[in-house]
Amino acid sequence: MAAVTIRNVEKAFGKVRVIHGIDLEIGDGSFVVLVGPSGCGKSTLLRIIAGLEDVTAGQILIGGREVNDMPPKDRDIAMVFQNYGLYPHMTVAANMGFALKLAGVAKAEIAQRVARAADILNLSPLLDRYPRQLSGGQRQRVAMGRAIVRNPQVFLFDEPLSNLDAKLRVQMRAEIKQLHERLKVTTVYVTHDQIEAMTMADLIVVMHEGVVKQAGAPLELYDRPANLFVAGFIGSPSMNFLDATVRAGRLVLADGQSLPMPEGTRLAEGRVVRLGLRPEELTIAPDGLAATVTIVEPTGAEIHVGARLGDQPLTVVLRDRHALAAGQAITVAPVPGRLHLFDPKTEARLN
Repeated sequence: MAAVTIRNVEKAFGKVRVIHGIDLEIGDGSFVVLVGPSGCGKSTLLRIIAGLEDVTAGQILIGGREVNDMPPKDRDIAMVFQNYGLYPHMTVAANMGFALKLAGVAKAEIAQRVARAADILNLSPLLDRYPRQLSGGQRQRVAMGRAIVRNPQVFLFDEPLSNLDAKLRVQMRAEIKQLHERLKVTTVYVTHDQIEAMTMADLIVVMHEGVVKQAGAPLELYDRPANLFVAGFIGSPSMNFLDATVRAGRLVLADGQSLPMPEGTRLAEGRVVRLGLRPEELTIAPDGLAATVTIVEPTGAEIHVGARLGDQPLTVVLRDRHALAAGQAITVAPVPGRLHLFDPKTEARLN
């Protein structure tokens, strides 16, 4: 196991800069998830750690040693890709042990390491099968087993669950998290799925346009997003944003309705803010904001309600059963103390 240090790393492809001076400390034994929309630079950063891309500027350190000029095979890392990359003519056992065979490891040790990894991943009964005889989840476990047998200092995962169906993704992310709890190997995991990030990570790194917008524990990012981008990205459905103006200690919305200022927040009279309300932190209440239902989407455990508050859209997630229909008038109120205020220009958090 080893810590990974990223110091002022930049990456450009020709004149196009895709990574803009990232600094990040990944602790020994931690599970860090790089998350963000397509094109944010997360996979490029992972490939830089792996040595599959050169840095334009900055340093990458693994276990305290700089690896900028070190080839991937010497970095003591193991990578699991979105495409499993299994050899179709080899058995599960042969696929898992192939890298060790190329490295000249003795057959007895290869067999021992493969057996240990297979036991961890519940693959022991499948060692004589070929990839075509496996399900998608089983193939993904074989790809993970191929990484485990190398006993690396760092695991790197590049969107490994994207090819799986929804139910299997839920199962596999639990298995990967349990695997980390068992092996305690430093893990860097890339995904565009913020639910994967929230459920798996010790530390989430939210990236956008080649920079880190915020890094922190999952609930820290959810409860106190540092800026508008993180607030809108973390959470599903996304946070509602409403324009508001500070008037006499209240937040006055565009249609004239208002909410009390969050306790302990002091802002200048007349200041314009972006008010953030999470859909799941809104309830139907008699003294709330007046809105009009536009669509009702039952999901089973929840009801997702689309509404309009004046000219601004609003999403509400309800746990209780309500007989609602499009065109119906409702009043909704936020959970006390759960208002998020942002500067519309800088996008920074204000409270």
